[in-house]
Amino acid sequence: MPKYLLIMRGTDESNAAMMADIEEMMASTRQFIDDALKAGVLLAAEGLDDPAKGAVVDFGGTAPVVTDGPYGETKELFGGFFMVDVASQQEAVEWAKRVPAARGSKIEVRRVPGSDEVPQA
Repeated sequence: MPKYLLIMRGTDESNAAMMADIEEMMASTRQFIDDALKAGVLLAAEGLDDPAKGAVVDFGGTAPVVTDGPYGETKELFGGFFMVDVASQQEAVEWAKRVPAARGSKIEVRRVPGSDEVPQA
């Protein structure tokens, strides 16, 4: 079966809303993980640390430029992911609709190509 990455994307506002009720959000997330595990579709799930503790390496110029977080012009930040092993994109979308997320957040659904699909040199 194909694998799909459910990428959690939030804004400063949606992240603040999530943190305002973090206990409920964590309980809902644990329930989502339990449901996905029971269904046998969850392969991995991880959240990311505060963007202020990260960095961006930008290859837009002749030499890479490193910018410490927060990243200024960024409108959405990648906050974590769930990787699911399901039969179709539609099934991945159905799981994405069940992810607990604050208003203003988005879940991006992306298929992970198999090694046999990667172009060979």
